[in-house]
Amino acid sequence: MRGRFITLEGGEGAGKSTQARRLASWLRDQGHSVVETREPGGSPGAEALRAVLVEAPTDGWDAVGEALILSAARRDHLRRVIWPALRQGAWVVCDRFADSTLAYQGHGHGVSPEVLETLYELVAGPFGADLTLVLDLDPNVGLMRARTRGAMTRFECLDVDFHTRVRLGFLDIAGREPERCAVIPADGDESAVTTRMIRAVRARIEAWSADEDMVTGGVS
Repeated sequence: MRGRFITLEGGEGAGKSTQARRLASWLRDQGHSVVETREPGGSPGAEALRAVLVEAPTDGWDAVGEALILSAARRDHLRRVIWPALRQGAWVVCDRFADSTLAYQGHGHGVSPEVLETLYELVAGPFGADLTLVLDLDPNVGLMRARTRGAMTRFECLDVDFHTRVRLGFLDIAGREPERCAVIPADGDESAVTTRMIRAVRARIEAWSADEDMVTGGVS
């Protein structure tokens, strides 16, 4: 099976980074070569832009400025990490991708979907994730988890109304694209969430395998 691009999305404190690591480990156990990465960041240029964005004061950038920084970082990330890995047949597991921009800068801050879609088309063209796992969690619980980690990022410092809009944004995206997205309840302990996630990924892999068998006529 060719390499696949899997993204993990969700609000603050939903456990994306932990589940991304667990998913990558599981995929390696299945015999796949896996590249783990994240957004914003993932490449040297994109990591530099991540610092510019995340370490700024809460009012340091407006929503359009955030979208532009994220788009520039995403372009570098795609060119230097994601696309080369997929060409080599690796599976790429990414902690956040374009859906976060639509949820945070779009649903959260009010940048129009048309503007964000234009930026994405310029940066990535028709490319997109093969599977997106949306880790869904009550934002009050997520923010409480984030606070226990210590220093808060500029996004974690925003009010719960903003994070509620972000959550609804992710659910809207998943509802519009059920063939790509799977919503994973992120409440409970980490192992329970991992079990739900792996069940969803396994089902998609079986579907992909069946599709490839139809294309090849079952000839290996």
